[in-house]
Amino acid sequence: MENGTTTGMRRWNFKENEKLVSVSDLTVRSVLNKLRCCVDPADTRPTIPLGHGDPSAFPCFLTTTIAEDAISDAVRSAKFNGYSSTVGILPARRAVAEYLSQDLPYKLSPDDIYLTSGCGQAIEILLNALARPNANILLPSPGFPYYEAWGGFTQMEMRHFNLLPEKEWEVDLNAVESLADENTVAMVIINPGNPCGNVYSEEHLKKVAETARKLGILVISDEVYAHLAFGSKPFVPMGIFGSIAPVVTLGSISKRWIVPGWRLGWLVTNDPNGILKEHGVIDSIMGYLNISTDPATFIQGAIPQILQETKDDFFSKIVNMLREDADICYERIKDIPCITCPSKPQGSMFLMVQLHLNLLEDIEDDLDFCAKLAKEESLIILPGVAVGLKNWLRITFACEPSYLEDGFQRLNAFYKRHAKKQ
Repeated sequence: MENGTTTGMRRWNFKENEKLVSVSDLTVRSVLNKLRCCVDPADTRPTIPLGHGDPSAFPCFLTTTIAEDAISDAVRSAKFNGYSSTVGILPARRAVAEYLSQDLPYKLSPDDIYLTSGCGQAIEILLNALARPNANILLPSPGFPYYEAWGGFTQMEMRHFNLLPEKEWEVDLNAVESLADENTVAMVIINPGNPCGNVYSEEHLKKVAETARKLGILVISDEVYAHLAFGSKPFVPMGIFGSIAPVVTLGSISKRWIVPGWRLGWLVTNDPNGILKEHGVIDSIMGYLNISTDPATFIQGAIPQILQETKDDFFSKIVNMLREDADICYERIKDIPCITCPSKPQGSMFLMVQLHLNLLEDIEDDLDFCAKLAKEESLIILPGVAVGLKNWLRITFACEPSYLEDGFQRLNAFYKRHAKKQ
């Protein structure tokens, strides 16, 4: 009698998708899940999460009641219980167009807006839309590994240009030019920066656009941290240079409103010259949308109220908290000899620090450092290898200040325990 639980008795024709298994190892989520497994369950202290950009669990980072009321109103209206259109419902797209046009020298149309399930799905849609045989894409190093994962899954070749820590993580434009060829379709920038906490100047963004025009490629501008800038440089959207080179902006309400779980994002074509439509990119985006899921319709229904009615004092409060947390983080780093930060963060929720292994014993690399840190101190920090920069660390400063202070006390204790004896 056959036993379905016994191997070797029957040949089954299915197996894992090796490509999917391999690319998923590149994501921040997968690395953080492995680090959480390293935490000692016997440690009664709370685990301090300085590894991911989601401060929504902390009371000081609660979203505005205007956003909460908008969701409630949308649900109770019973107007948003059905399917959405492929590109998103018109009132929501119109609201996003008006919201983004405030910072642009031209007006976006609702037809330029494609609503997505967070910025992550916008990345998925665009990279699939651009994929073709022999195509390659230029990605920043360090960067956000979701681009790596989807680039690998679509079988596009990924080429990496450096961000320059000595120049506040500006794009190495000479490297961009040397990497590009006739099969290069796009370059990615992230502004404000994840993982570096940088904010690009208008002058630098114009140079990026001019380089893209010279190379005949589009610019993918990841602006999920838009307006979360608290240093000397204001946030400038890449879309202001859409007349120089086509720009596709990716964004969401996740970070500015502190609601990453609501999964509402957008893909926006900043292309007043119509180059993307002429070359079939719009048709490819629509084609992918036709076979993918939509953001929840009631979330879309709430978007006009959220974008139009949120008060400036809510945004100011969030930015001020991030500034204060960034200051704490930057100053506490100076007390720990094995890590250094090349420049003070100007925006987003992160900074990068270089790990000096020569000052440590029994630490092989950044991944080993973070695994042992999680085990010994119940402190989660993301190893730089996860964002493309080995033997660096990405630290999230968006949390309760008391957690941040406690986290750096634990980090300092860990350093002293593993410091190389003189």
